[in-house]
Amino acid sequence: MARIIAGTHKGRRLTAVPTDATRPTSDRVKESLFSRLEGYDALEDAVVVDLYAGSGALGFESISRGARSLEAVDKAEAAVKTLRRNAEPFHAPGSEISVHKADALKYLTARTGPAIELLFLDPPYQFGDAELLKVLTAAVGQLHEGATVVIEREKRSGRPSMPEGLEIFSEKSYGGTHVWLVEPTGEAPPR
Repeated sequence: MARIIAGTHKGRRLTAVPTDATRPTSDRVKESLFSRLEGYDALEDAVVVDLYAGSGALGFESISRGARSLEAVDKAEAAVKTLRRNAEPFHAPGSEISVHKADALKYLTARTGPAIELLFLDPPYQFGDAELLKVLTAAVGQLHEGATVVIEREKRSGRPSMPEGLEIFSEKSYGGTHVWLVEPTGEAPPR
């Protein structure tokens, strides 16, 4: 069972998605990742979007550590039900949490909210690089100029391709998991 590591909801347990189709981020990876994100000042008052959210562990950890809002997105019905259940204790004054049953690419294409300041992409391991590139391309126009994008994949998936307008600025392996931190380049891609 996943738990919140730090912040206002430290120790709160999250219900796992009752299927083998999702793989939760380990506490070790979360601890290291969020330490880095706090070092980059990427959490305080941030607009967060968690694609392929599963149980929502990354998004809810962000809320616990001071993010302003969370949009948790997953297309699997079991994950969406789990996200809604896990979201209940996190609703508090000053934070906005919404859960969306949607395909990540379609969600980003139709999204009309404020610029995303922290974007989590933790797609299923079998998710191909070409599919990930399409999602990243759709994200470029949604990102705040100082945004951080976190991509978590299986180590053997290899370095993800970046669309114009995004670049990898840091990466780290944790056993079989690899995490890339990505940022906008400041150069708008041609439309």
